[in-house]
Amino acid sequence: MSALSKAKGFKKSKSGLYVSMATSAFGAVGVYKQIKKARGENDTLRLIDAVVTGAAVVTNLAILYRELKSLGDDDVLLG
Repeated sequence: MSALSKAKGFKKSKSGLYVSMATSAFGAVGVYKQIKKARGENDTLRLIDAVVTGAAVVTNLAILYRELKSLGDDDVLLG
């Protein structure tokens, strides 16, 4: 397997999924800060935006976790 095809398969590997999950978790920190700021300014629209963004982050983490569980031993970087 060439290095290029391994690099293309990285996102579907366990390592790639862990990196994606970490990136999403880092996004959750930004959502928390946005919620805190919106509450401090009593800005309902920004608060709604932060909650919707937070829901997207949680959904993304759930999808990545499901992919990680279904990947099992079928890791593209190991083959």
